[in-house]
Amino acid sequence: MRSSGGSATIGCWWYSVRVSVTLSQMGNKGRLVVPLELRRRYGWDQGTTLVFSEVSPGEVRIQAADDALAAFRASVAGTPSPVDELLEDRRLEAQADR
Repeated sequence: MRSSGGSATIGCWWYSVRVSVTLSQMGNKGRLVVPLELRRRYGWDQGTTLVFSEVSPGEVRIQAADDALAAFRASVAGTPSPVDELLEDRRLEAQADR
C-alpha cells in the first residue's frame, strides 16, 4: 500500500481555500494505512483507537477515541442531565402529593 500527500487549492475566482490532501489505498480485509505525516501530526501510535464518524454521505471524520470523547463531553457540557431532570420531576411530584 502506498500513500502520498500534498496540498491543493480548491475554489473559483471569488473564493478559494487551501486544503491538505493525503491519499492512502485500502488493502485486503479493509485495512487502511494512515500516512506517517498524519500519525506524527496527531500523535497516533500503534494501538491508538480511532473513531470513524460519517459526517455526511461520502465524508468520514477520523479522530482518536480520546479526542472524540473529549469533543462529545464538551458538546454536552452545561446541558442538564436527563437523570437529574427525572429526579427533580419526581421530587416535585412527591412535594405536590403531600
